[in-house]
Amino acid sequence: MPTLRYDVIGIGNAIVDVLARADDNFLVKQGMAKGGMALIDQPRAEAIYEAMGPAVEISGGSAANTIVGVASLGARGAFVGKVKDDEFGHTFAHDIRAAGVEFSTPPASDGPATARCYIMVTPDGERTMNTYLGAAQDLHPNDIDPDAIAAAQITYLEGYLWDPPHAKEAFLKAATIAHGAGRRVALTLSDAFCVDRYRAEFLGLLRNGTVDVVFANERELHSLYQTADFETAVNAVRNDAKLAVVTRSEQGSLVVTREQNDAVRAEPVDRVIDATGAGDLFAAGFLVGLARGVDHRNCARLGALAAAEVIQHMGARPESSLKELVEAAGFAL
Repeated sequence: MPTLRYDVIGIGNAIVDVLARADDNFLVKQGMAKGGMALIDQPRAEAIYEAMGPAVEISGGSAANTIVGVASLGARGAFVGKVKDDEFGHTFAHDIRAAGVEFSTPPASDGPATARCYIMVTPDGERTMNTYLGAAQDLHPNDIDPDAIAAAQITYLEGYLWDPPHAKEAFLKAATIAHGAGRRVALTLSDAFCVDRYRAEFLGLLRNGTVDVVFANERELHSLYQTADFETAVNAVRNDAKLAVVTRSEQGSLVVTREQNDAVRAEPVDRVIDATGAGDLFAAGFLVGLARGVDHRNCARLGALAAAEVIQHMGARPESSLKELVEAAGFAL
């Protein structure tokens, strides 16, 4: 087995988030489905930017946020994602490296601009996303470094990456390398609309063993099995996945294995400011625990602690040391 260099390596869309507060009327006016993610083209991106209020620009992307969380927990993380050699691309690369994550994917010299996601945050903390994928969708199998994948305990993919065909090929290549090196592969379903587009393919990844661990929220799980009944969906995922982790907002999470379900409570918070990144940071805590040999229940507790930190401020990346936070809760990773 190759020498272990990383706890988790993430493969995903390299995106700069543009966040603004908005009310429900704005969403209706703009034809946005509250709580969802829509893929948009460049003209639509420019129109949204013109219409939205004062904005904050923060490097993001689902898997990238997770790997920043991994680093904040004191673990070793690397990220694979495509940016263009432009201003937003430089911002993304600087931010993720400054967070302690290894990022060495070569930037594109031509083609579409670095990806950005316009995120509307309503007063209830819900986020509605509009994503221009730009350069991110040009991630190619050639961008996958076999040595880096083989040196990671867990390879983690975001479901959003299933849209561009070359990126899909890149993930399948990484999964094959990871399993060949005796490592594990994890997938987050990312979004119910994403599941609607690729339901059969996602189920295939679980059933054929390409994915060892799957993360989903309730909405995504219901979409995956096309049922409104939670218990039915849980029973179905138990048969398909080796390990499934279902996040349920304030109700906590459910860890599902072939043998049992284990419900773990959410961490109490004073106030939800912005739910952006809650699932991403939950995954960070769970994956670090898994990579370090922690039992599933305590992996979910680590996830809950990380998610609680990120929902109490704007933006999808931690503002305080998650390592100190989990140590204060009694964890020694």
